Amino acid sequence: MLIYTKALLADDDSNVREIIRLFFQKNQIELLEAADGRTALQLTEAHSPNVVILDVMMPELDGFEVCREIRKFSDVPIIMLTAKDEEFDRVLGLELGADDYVTKPFSPRELVARMKAILRRSQPRESKEEDNHHILDFDGLSMDKERREVIVKGEKVAFRPKEFALLTHMAEVPGIVFTREQLLEQLWGYDFYGDIRTVDVHIKNIRERLSGLNTDAIHTVWGVGYKFEVEN
Repeated sequence: MLIYTKALLADDDSNVREIIRLFFQKNQIELLEAADGRTALQLTEAHSPNVVILDVMMPELDGFEVCREIRKFSDVPIIMLTAKDEEFDRVLGLELGADDYVTKPFSPRELVARMKAILRRSQPRESKEEDNHHILDFDGLSMDKERREVIVKGEKVAFRPKEFALLTHMAEVPGIVFTREQLLEQLWGYDFYGDIRTVDVHIKNIRERLSGLNTDAIHTVWGVGYKFEVEN
């Protein structure tokens, strides 16, 4: 059984939409369709789909613009469709908040596999034992894992779910160095299809959100990976 019920597909190519629609129907996935970016944005706000699939090149608003606007009000998983297998497209999409990308041409089966993987990762993991230490407190920085809040110098700072998970995962073991591969495995899972630079993009976003600390909390260990370290 699939772990989601509703998907939004935004693509101005009617043939692509038809192929995906037929495959989704066979797999009992409800599909909302948009032929342009503005309609995609309106449908996302109105219907709250479980996953959004955005073609990069669309009229009205392109996929990047739609992704940027969606991230202002929703953390819904977003997959970008691109006809170009270029690093710029991939990194820009991730920086704007996309969770994964699929390069055209692709099979509907691959798209569904990506959707399953993203939505599986987005489900909260149940703890095997009660965690009585849900507050991580450092000089000028506090993280409440239960409320999913980050306080920087007394001010609450909004974090996207994956950024919060990455920050707290590292903050729980200050000084420990994580490779990019370890972080992908531990936070994105074995079934992650995306680029290893996904970690770099999320680290960059975290650093920007923690800029009020006036010191680096996430340190780059050249040739290895990253570590969290803030002096108390």
